[in-house]
Parts: sequence; C-alpha cells; structure tokens
Amino acid sequence: MAAIQYYGTGRRKSSVARVRLIPGKGNITINDRTIDDYFGLETLKVIVRQPLVATGTEGKFDVVVKVHGGGFTGQAGAIRHGVSRALLNVDEESYRTVLKKAGYLTRDPRMKERKKYGLKAARRAPQFSKR
Repeated sequence: MAAIQYYGTGRRKSSVARVRLIPGKGNITINDRTIDDYFGLETLKVIVRQPLVATGTEGKFDVVVKVHGGGFTGQAGAIRHGVSRALLNVDEESYRTVLKKAGYLTRDPRMKERKKYGLKAARRAPQFSKR
C-alpha cells in the first residue's frame, strides 16, 4: 500500500462510492476492474474523469473505487462526487473554487419518489375505464 492516500465518499441516488486517490500514473480502477471494463458508455467515463480534468490532475493520481447500489449512471455520479471530495483533501485552497464552480462538490439531492397507495407507481394511476 502507498503511504499517501486521499479518501472521499460520493453519493448519487442510491449509489455510494468510496474513492481513494493514490499518487501514480492515472489508472482508474472500479471494483477491481478497469474503467473501460466497468463502464460501457463513453459518457460515463467522461463523467468520472471530469474533476481530474477540471483541476489538471489527470495523470497524477491512481483512482481506486469501491462502489455499490443503483445503476451505472448513478454510480458514475457518485464516483465523480467522491473524486471531487478526495481532491479537496489533496489541496483545498486551489481546487475548491474550481470544483465548486463546476458543481462537482454539491450532492445531487434527487431521489426516487416513493410509491403511493391506490396508484401503480409514484404518480402512475390505474388505467381508467368507464365500464
């Protein structure tokens, strides 16, 4: 294990990501798989890398992530949030303004709405029939 590690927790919808930044070459490992193996869509890979690109630290840290819950989009958002919080532990003075302005430090509060009784889903009513 490396001596220096920076830790951050990210959340989005029902996904929780535990992120460690280790000084290295820029490898991103998610649940013991590479980012290319884990995420099929290119947009999700871009979302994960956004905080590193914004702060100019793309090749300086290896990112090791354990993520669970939710779907791929929620997990990508959780990882982005976790990477942003871990970067604050690296150098808060210089990175905070950049990350805050881009909106990566704000926890997205949108959650799934609960199902209500008498309905088929949160807002979906049963089909209406006159007879």
